Amino acid sequence: MIIEDDPFVAITIEDILREQGASSVSIAASQTEAVDAALVQRPDLITSDVRLADGSGPLAVRAIHEKLGPIPVIFITGTPAECSPRAPEDIILAKPLDHKAMAIAFRQATGQGCE
Repeated sequence: MIIEDDPFVAITIEDILREQGASSVSIAASQTEAVDAALVQRPDLITSDVRLADGSGPLAVRAIHEKLGPIPVIFITGTPAECSPRAPEDIILAKPLDHKAMAIAFRQATGQGCE
């Protein structure tokens, strides 16, 4: 699942995830949309911006975790210092998004190692 309110950034993240082997990707642009989508189909991985036009990525992730249990998270944000609440194991990548760093984070979060 991609939680991102900028369509261009969301598509870029989707492209990277698919290149790394993700077979299905959903995109949510708001906190509420993200939680609703996760309840319909439990994601195996969440990527999330911090600041959304409608809500907060970390609050969406927390709500998803409360309802569905732990799911690996990669926060992709221009405001890493505002990435709260979050779990210690969550990965934080700063924007602008680095393709290679995202690929490594995906493999790390999904337990595929960093070859």
